[in-house]
Amino acid sequence: MSTVTASTPYDLLGVGIGPFNLALAALADGVPDIRSVFLDSSPEFSWHPGLLFEDARLQVPFLADLVTLVDPTSPWSFLNYLRTHDRLFPFYSAERFHVPRREYDHYCRWVSRGLPSCRFGARVTGISWNDTAGVFEVTWTGAGRAETVAARNVVLGIGTRPQVPAAFADLLGNRVFHAADYLRRRPGLDAAKDIAVIGSGQTGAEVFLDLLRDTTGSQRLHWLTRSPAFAPMEYSKLGLEHFTPDYTAYFRELPEPVRDRLVPAQWQLYKGISADTIAQIHDLLYDRSIEGRWPAATLTPHVDVVGVRDLGQAGIELCCRQREQDRSFTVRVDAAVLATGYSPAPPDFLDPMRSLVEWDDRGRYQVDAHHRVRLAGQVRDGLYVQNAELHTHGVGTPDLGLGAHRAAVILNALTGRTAYALPPRTAFTSFGVHPPAGPATQPPTLDPEDTRAPARTR
Repeated sequence: MSTVTASTPYDLLGVGIGPFNLALAALADGVPDIRSVFLDSSPEFSWHPGLLFEDARLQVPFLADLVTLVDPTSPWSFLNYLRTHDRLFPFYSAERFHVPRREYDHYCRWVSRGLPSCRFGARVTGISWNDTAGVFEVTWTGAGRAETVAARNVVLGIGTRPQVPAAFADLLGNRVFHAADYLRRRPGLDAAKDIAVIGSGQTGAEVFLDLLRDTTGSQRLHWLTRSPAFAPMEYSKLGLEHFTPDYTAYFRELPEPVRDRLVPAQWQLYKGISADTIAQIHDLLYDRSIEGRWPAATLTPHVDVVGVRDLGQAGIELCCRQREQDRSFTVRVDAAVLATGYSPAPPDFLDPMRSLVEWDDRGRYQVDAHHRVRLAGQVRDGLYVQNAELHTHGVGTPDLGLGAHRAAVILNALTGRTAYALPPRTAFTSFGVHPPAGPATQPPTLDPEDTRAPARTR
């Protein structure tokens, strides 16, 4: 093992290279005095490969790329990606505000290959705090070697994990799998006569639509969801202001019990279905009903799957309860696709410093306005998180549209200056009677109750 000493630490080390840490890497590339490195265990950038349907589109406009909403002059913008690939005029003619998901994935791969700070095939195995040197020590493996490097600031951008309901945990395999693996496992469903899709967010809708398109009449589809309806995502212009830094600042000031009640109640802001996908599903169902033959598909909201029985070759029995009627019923299927979402989880490589993290009562990170995790007082530098703070920052946390802004907030905080100027106001809506001046939109200052010294760069 080779070790880089504390005298040569990185100013910024990112763990994971998904869209959010890639945005941070792209914006950090424009700050000349930051020495950064980003590590990811995958061989190359890959964004939800199991859901890259041919016709699926982003649910956010192309301006929500890695950099534009903070620095539209960056060489890593989506428009510059198009220019580099000689596709600006075709894009202009296409008049697309929402680009294909495959194109967004290709754009991110282009950025990740162009940034020298991005290293793939590097799996982080441990992060610890060296109190003597006053730095984080990050151990990673790759290419047949192990290395430990020092960093003054660490940003966790490892993404979220597929969420599997406990009832299905023992049945995972070819017949039951999470939608994150859908396209790879899709051929194995051809022989299934009855297929269930569990969950009704955008992913569940896209999986159901894909199966419906291939159904010739011999297969029966069952679409079950806990949600009260197969409802569209809130996409009104004022509704979208929930995905602004102004709303994030308001949400952060709410008491924790209020925040915990509010997020599930806002499900249509981040768990709804695009109106276009709903229309495609309904149109296809309608066309199938011509000549009086009702399509072999059932769509049932307000349903909890409370248990699952493995019937062997006879299939799988879903034990369900209709929540409003409080009635129990069963559904027998041959296979089930779990579009049951994702959830954050503290990574195992954080175990060496787990005792230094200040967790809340539910075992979640306590995260300040600058996306910095609260750590024990002797830790002088910053551990930051991306897309692990839904409970503290609200529904905009997983939204691509806030990725560039959050990256700029983190860069401002860890440099101790305004590396990127951010707008003082971003919404017409006044969230709250006296909306606080969100610290995330100002030059960063320390929390009044935080006695640590400011995060340092070189």
